[in-house]
Amino acid sequence: MEHRTDILDPARANACAASLGLPARIQPGDPLPPFFHQLYFWQAEPPEALGRDGHPAKGSALIPDFGLPRRMWAGGRLIFKAPLLAGVSAEKQTTLSQATQKQGRTGPLAFVTLRHDILQEGQLKLTEYQELVYRADPAPDAPAPVPPRAATNETFAETHSFGSTLLFRYSALTFNGHRIHYDETYARTVEHYTGLVVHGPLLAQRLMLMATEQLGPLKAFAFRASSPLMHSETATLCLKDKTLWVRAGDGRQIMTAQAQI
Repeated sequence: MEHRTDILDPARANACAASLGLPARIQPGDPLPPFFHQLYFWQAEPPEALGRDGHPAKGSALIPDFGLPRRMWAGGRLIFKAPLLAGVSAEKQTTLSQATQKQGRTGPLAFVTLRHDILQEGQLKLTEYQELVYRADPAPDAPAPVPPRAATNETFAETHSFGSTLLFRYSALTFNGHRIHYDETYARTVEHYTGLVVHGPLLAQRLMLMATEQLGPLKAFAFRASSPLMHSETATLCLKDKTLWVRAGDGRQIMTAQAQI
């Protein structure tokens, strides 16, 4: 198990809120918006401990070295017990829930699930299951996977853009060194994307904020990434009942989610 402690600095939360265009001014003692714990508990490693992509070379002490260079946050599930309070010290306890390997259509894959329990003043405030996928580099002539088509039957929708400035600021606020989010040359030439990749957690953050505004406080939230969104694209965040999803301008499905209130 890994333990990390951090003071949930309101200044960092306000910097994130400003980056997202939120009007709220968070003061010490105020409840943080859901998923804002991503701004804290940084895993800070020296340069020699990082892989080519800017992430810690082996993920963390809990994650085996699979020898696979590409790391992606595939999804997650959160169970909210009580709001985290700004300005108060908190503890994050992380355990390895699962680690498996298999051979996929495009090569070897490794699947990792981490469990994060966040406590404040001795009380469990939330549990998060973080799902990671590790994979090999694609062959130069490998065909691009065909993404699923997103639903168009939403009853509420918001449109958002994710420019390079927002990606840089979110990377900085979450101490995420993954170069696909800020180094366009690396993203295109090494990992073969068509631009900078919008963080999966950033999309999930937007969905959680929309769900909270439209449905009320969340008891649980689960999300899964379907295909990457590029920084040059505009996304439509959709809601129907308690189901949410992100649709790209060309109609492909980027992410799906389910809220529980």
